[in-house]
Amino acid sequence: MRILIIEDDFAIVDAIQQALRKAGYAVDRVHNGIDGEFMGDEEPYDLVILDLGLPQRAGLEVLKNWRDRGNKVPVLVLTARDAWHERVDGLKAGADDYLGKPFHIEELLARVNALVRRAHGEATPGFEVAGVSLDEERQLATTSSGEEHPLTGTEYRLLRYFMSHPGVILSKNRLTEHVYEGDADRDSNVIEVYVKRLRNKLGKSLFETRRGQGYVFRGEAK
Repeated sequence: MRILIIEDDFAIVDAIQQALRKAGYAVDRVHNGIDGEFMGDEEPYDLVILDLGLPQRAGLEVLKNWRDRGNKVPVLVLTARDAWHERVDGLKAGADDYLGKPFHIEELLARVNALVRRAHGEATPGFEVAGVSLDEERQLATTSSGEEHPLTGTEYRLLRYFMSHPGVILSKNRLTEHVYEGDADRDSNVIEVYVKRLRNKLGKSLFETRRGQGYVFRGEAK
């Protein structure tokens, strides 16, 4: 999963980015509303963390412009703790959730995880698809036999995206867009290596190769 942070306070961005990466997310960051709006339109993010008090273009205007253009990316708005009117305006403009500053990183992570799960139709923590359970906190996969498999950061992000889209043909390019950060070397052929690793850990039958199209994670979500 890939997240965009639009925030002009570098200390806040550094803390959020570090926590999100540790939690298994790929993270991009920009520091003004104009660049943030552009990135949110151009890249297929799974979630955007949007500060409303941005230079060059206000966060509320960015959000309204996205929604007016039909951009439905989930958005977590950051507001001043006592600015209740900002929270109301943000929700009216199409925000999915809000968090007042200052905040605890643990609460932000909980809200991020909840929004990502909601976007993919999951109501409870973690994923369970085709007999495989994914533990978000420990970043490991458990098979139906009870065998646990620790995952690297890239393996975890890739498997989580597969499990969020069971039965869907996912091209290599689409997978790289959601697994890697913006400044990463996006060699789509590397995806083959990580799919092979997941097959070896969880079973080859779970990952179907569609020649010329991509991969399908087989199974229905439970």
